[in-house]
Amino acid sequence: MTATRRLIVAVTGSSAPQIAWTLLGALRSISEIEAHVVISKNAERCIQAEMGVGRKEFEELGDVVYDPDDMTAAISSGSFITAGMVIVPCSMKTLAAVANGVSVGLVARAADVCLKERRRLVLVTRETPLSLIHLHNMEAVTLAGAVVLPPVPAFYHQPQSLEDLLRHTAGKILDQFDIDHDLFARWS
Repeated sequence: MTATRRLIVAVTGSSAPQIAWTLLGALRSISEIEAHVVISKNAERCIQAEMGVGRKEFEELGDVVYDPDDMTAAISSGSFITAGMVIVPCSMKTLAAVANGVSVGLVARAADVCLKERRRLVLVTRETPLSLIHLHNMEAVTLAGAVVLPPVPAFYHQPQSLEDLLRHTAGKILDQFDIDHDLFARWS
């Protein structure tokens, strides 16, 4: 295996694609990480509505980009070695698909591969309030080995801007993969 680690970054159709944007921007400066990006069709709509940018601008932040319908993509196979996957933001629809093993598209299939291969899977779930079904699905993915990481703002690092809050969440995601960063000041 090479010194470069592959990290799958999936963006699904939920509010807060800015978190994925911030994460991908941070990954661009980490030469040891190769970002494999897949953006769902619903994510594309959210990106346009919330950020005013298109799919192309988002994909330019990745090293390798996949079509969300390509079930033959490298990340759909367990023999393609990765450090794992983050789904950010993770819609409740995607959470349900992963929790129930329903590979309806490349995002859910790649997540299923991470679970079956015992690779790190982080779901940055974005919904509030949560229904009992959401909580059951979160329990199911957690029991299967995933990490549920809601983008809950913290204030111990004394954020001064929305960008500071986004960087904090992106940093918490990178922590899950043992990737060094300087996105926020740690508690001392």
